[in-house]
Amino acid sequence: MALDQSFVGRTYPPTEPYEVGREKIREFAEAVGDTNPVYTDPEAAKALGYSDVIAPPTFVFSITFRAAGQVVEDPQLGLDYSRVVHGDQKFAYRRPVRAGDRLSVTSTIEAVKSLAGNDIIDIRGDVHDEAGELVVSALTKLVARAADAAEGEA
Repeated sequence: MALDQSFVGRTYPPTEPYEVGREKIREFAEAVGDTNPVYTDPEAAKALGYSDVIAPPTFVFSITFRAAGQVVEDPQLGLDYSRVVHGDQKFAYRRPVRAGDRLSVTSTIEAVKSLAGNDIIDIRGDVHDEAGELVVSALTKLVARAADAAEGEA
């Protein structure tokens, strides 16, 4: 069943603030194999003009994807998450995420379309700091495979 086009533009309430910690940044950088000292060494970050360590660019995915849960779990939308695959991810930064940031995410449905029986939904997660300043926008594309395609695989 095709998703309802009237959901385009729907915005969900902001998430509770997520506090970005140095250790979380270090763990993430280690997990993705990025050894840039700006992610782990406060002095290296300060030498480049930052107040503290900064996060690798994809760090915010974990909080924006969690926030997108408000969209995918919306019973009125009718998205069958059991058939969803992650189609694409993009980030548009205003500034780096820093240790000590308290970030909230507001999710908005940017587009809904059907292609070859698959439902495609684009979700924008706007990440703001405590002062309300936009830090980054994350654009997530989810594809809900057609029921026939999902049932044909075993």
